[in-house]
Parts: sequence; structure tokens; C-alpha cells
Amino acid sequence: MKTAAYVQVQREGKTRKLKGKRGIPLWIKGCALPAVILAIWQYIGSMGFVSANILPTPVAILSSFYELTLSGELFSNMKISIIRAALGFLLGGSLGLLFGILTGFSKKTEAYIDPTLQMLRTVPHLAVTPLFILWFGFDEISKVLLIALGAFFPIYINTFLGIRSVDTKLFDVARVLEFSFKDKITKLILPAALPNILLGVRLSLGIAWLGLVVAELMGSSAGIGYMIMDARLYSLTDKVFVGIIIFAVVGKATDSLVRLFERRLLKWRDSFKG
Repeated sequence: MKTAAYVQVQREGKTRKLKGKRGIPLWIKGCALPAVILAIWQYIGSMGFVSANILPTPVAILSSFYELTLSGELFSNMKISIIRAALGFLLGGSLGLLFGILTGFSKKTEAYIDPTLQMLRTVPHLAVTPLFILWFGFDEISKVLLIALGAFFPIYINTFLGIRSVDTKLFDVARVLEFSFKDKITKLILPAALPNILLGVRLSLGIAWLGLVVAELMGSSAGIGYMIMDARLYSLTDKVFVGIIIFAVVGKATDSLVRLFERRLLKWRDSFKG
């Protein structure tokens, strides 16, 4: 038989192993590759291997970022882009969640709605952009609707799959516990489908940013996409890189926010922790 001292030694050994594995924080590991790329990039630019008009150095891009921040141009354009993306995401995501729930719960609704939605899903953004401009002009509504179109489908598909993937054994448990229809939805189906729904939210946020880029590059008088196009006309490559980096950073920030909600809402699932 294992004595109490033996068990304590085993626990201490496991604790030391865990501490050893946690030696390097995850954020440092995540920054390692970008740091190496930036160092090589700066070296290539400083040595003059590549023209600054083609590939400005990270220091030049940082200087341009500083100037745009001081002038207020960066934050005014970023504010407009964030509002557009948020409105488009809320509109498209809400409709995607609604239609995903409707088709997920009813096979009859799926038969009437899903084929049409799947056909629309395959139409590229660039193909419908001229049509949106003809219908709604260059106003904000055309940009918001274009973003909403892209944000709709990831949430719709993942909500539908999440509901249809609920284990049928859980319904047997609900029957034994005499769950009402409302309890089945709120305490069984939606919590079980939540991982898929949150995955759809993450994908929709990414697609919303892509739709924003398309909308602002096709025709806009303000926003990060407009700033990039304006910089391209004057061959301000460093300013173009600032806009691209802003898209990347804000996109990553929104994705990290959803992942934070995932950790809090799905902490009851052992499989989510890996």
C-alpha cells in the first residue's frame, strides 16, 4: 500500500514538473516569432537591400504611426471603421444566430431556407459589391450591409451545426428529469451548442473585418481602408503598412476578447481546456 508520505512525494514531483512547464509565459512565446521577423526586416531595410518605397523599415512605420497619431488622422479613421464593423457584425451576426436557431430546431424550416442561404454563401464579396453600390450608393448603409452579409454565414452555419450536434442521450436525461420545452432549450440545447456558436462569432468577426476592407477600398471618404488607398495614391508605403497593422491588431484584439468569453462561459467543459 502507498503511504501518505509516498503520495505527498508524488504530488510534489508533479507540482515541480508543472512549474517547469510554466517557466516561459505564453505571451513571450507568442511574441518570439514576430520579434525575429521584425529584427530581420529592420536589418534588410537598414542595409539598403530593399528600397524604402517598396518595404519601409519597422522604425519608419513606427514613425509614421506616431505622426498619424499626433495629427489625429489615425484615430478618426479608426473610429469610423470600428463603428462600421460593429454595426455590420451586430446586424449580420444577430440574423445569423436567429436563422441558425430556426433551421437547427426545425427540419422543415431547414428544407425551405437552407438551400437558398447556402447558394448565397458561395457568392464572393467582390461580386456583390457593385450591386450594393448601385442599390444603396456610397453611403454608410451599403458598407454596413456588405459587412453584415459576410458576418451572417459563419454564425448561421456554426449555430446550425451546434444545435444538430447535441448528443441525443442528453434528451433522454431531459425526459427523465421532466424538462419543459423552455428548459430543454435554455439548459440543454443552447449550452451544448455554445462552443460552436462562439466559434461562429470568432469567424464572423474575422469576416466582418474582411468585408470592411472591401467596402472601404471600393468607395469611401473616411476609414482605415480609405487611408490605405489615399496613401497608395501618393506612394506612402509606410502609411499603407500602418493601416494594415491596425487591421491586424484590432482584429486580433476582438478575437482575443471572444476567446476570453469562451474561457469564462465554457470553463465547465473539461474538453475545452485541452
